[in-house]
Amino acid sequence: MKLVYFSVTGQTRRFIKKVDLPAYEIDPMNPFYELNEPYLLVVPTYDVDVTEVVNDFIEYKSNQQNLVAVAGGGNRNFADLFIFTAKDIARDYNIPLVFSFEFNGTPEDVENFKKVVSDLESKRTN
Repeated sequence: MKLVYFSVTGQTRRFIKKVDLPAYEIDPMNPFYELNEPYLLVVPTYDVDVTEVVNDFIEYKSNQQNLVAVAGGGNRNFADLFIFTAKDIARDYNIPLVFSFEFNGTPEDVENFKKVVSDLESKRTN
């Protein structure tokens, strides 16, 4: 399964690089790219005006149909606002929120995330 991610400060990008699975980074200057395959979306937590390009990507052509789940990164110091972007996407697009991590993730986060991806892949093939 492909990973699609958006990164503002580089934290999410660093997490994805540690995961070392096929990934596509949403280009904030041109989010209109059709992926044509199932994907797991990984997003940081920012105001909607910063992450609006993620919605542009999701809503472009068949991307919404191929969106399987979402994961979110953030800072736990923000309490209820931790990973609110991922929570909003899960609610708005009626998909599961399958993973959360803080900053660029720990080695344990990386291993747990890979298991989540593997589980999602096996569910899609069964």
